[in-house]
Amino acid sequence: MKLNYKRTILVGFAFFLISAFWQAYDTIVPLILNNKFGMNQTNTGVIMALDNIFAVFMLPIFGNLSDRVNFRFGRRTPFIVVGTVCAVISFIIMGFVNSLILFIIFLLLTLISMATFRSPAVALMPDVTIKPLRSKGNAIINLMGTLGGAIVLLSASIFKTSEEGKTDFTFYIIAVCGLMLVALAIFLATVRENKWANEMRVLTEQLQCDQEETLNEGGKLSKGQLTSLILLLASVALWFIGYNAITSRYSVYATDFLKLSYSTTLLIANVAALIAFIPVGIIASKIGRRKSILIGIVILLTSFVGASFIREGSSNIVMFILFALAGIGWATINVNSFPMVVELAKGSNVGKYTGYYYTASMAAQIVTPVLSGALMDAIGWEVLFPYASAFVALAFVTMLFVKHGDSKPIKKQGFEALDVED
Repeated sequence: MKLNYKRTILVGFAFFLISAFWQAYDTIVPLILNNKFGMNQTNTGVIMALDNIFAVFMLPIFGNLSDRVNFRFGRRTPFIVVGTVCAVISFIIMGFVNSLILFIIFLLLTLISMATFRSPAVALMPDVTIKPLRSKGNAIINLMGTLGGAIVLLSASIFKTSEEGKTDFTFYIIAVCGLMLVALAIFLATVRENKWANEMRVLTEQLQCDQEETLNEGGKLSKGQLTSLILLLASVALWFIGYNAITSRYSVYATDFLKLSYSTTLLIANVAALIAFIPVGIIASKIGRRKSILIGIVILLTSFVGASFIREGSSNIVMFILFALAGIGWATINVNSFPMVVELAKGSNVGKYTGYYYTASMAAQIVTPVLSGALMDAIGWEVLFPYASAFVALAFVTMLFVKHGDSKPIKKQGFEALDVED
């Protein structure tokens, strides 16, 4: 059985619009808070942590809720539609306001709207993809997300968001929201959630590929599976602490400390990830998800350690190479970590386990903007990449002890007869 790439790409438009939003949010909100409202790095870090505070509580709730409902258009699609429309409206209004209080109010409304549909959107891929193919499927989903982020970064150059002291990002926000709505329209016009999810369940039964991660009676995890899940979620938290410190700070770090355009280096990382996603998914199907993640951690750590030595006046080419490595390393980690978590789920609670994954990642992103901001205020900009390196290294240690989450190869007999039409 081969992955249905067309369907996976179409499902990926939901993640495309999510990633487009977060790429814009993570790069311009710190600039607005610093340049327009004069906040220091610690207070900016507090504001940047708000989305993750909401997400820690809301993502598991809405992931679990989407497991339990079933609308005419599916379990996940209604959340995606309503959440996207509300987020777009509040994000555009946020770009027009000049009062800090109003800015924060609409920022909160935007973040709440985004939190309502992230877990349902991400859970949709495993809903329509059998377990052994989920690393490949997640590679396509992440490719779509990275493509959305890359387009937003390219538009950042067009709208000159890197200009020193820039405070007005209104037209840039409108352009990003327009891109989100186009992606939503494509998703709605092409994705048939109920039909595709039903076909996946039939294939799972026919192929008997509910696989290696057999649950105990009552659907409970064994002691070994539970230990692996906890260690895996700890690893997720640790590498997100390191990675998000860079993504939430790099636009200001590059502009003020390196005197370098942040959009160029981040675009290079996104392009490198785009190139890597599909090969990484293929490699993972051959050597396993856990080994692939460990390799990705080493690549990401190498990049961050190298970037620790970059200063104003250093070769731009070196920074570009390091960020390309970061993109490849992060792609390798991301493609395989989420499928390892939902490998332990039954078909009926994928949204719940998606919530677990995002609870770990978002809890990490609550801590890291505040902690990294406080360290930069106390020590200086040069602490950013060493800080990120330390937490990525810790993730390597915890990941070594994860024993569950890899999938067995699908049996080959009879596959051709089980292909489904689009």
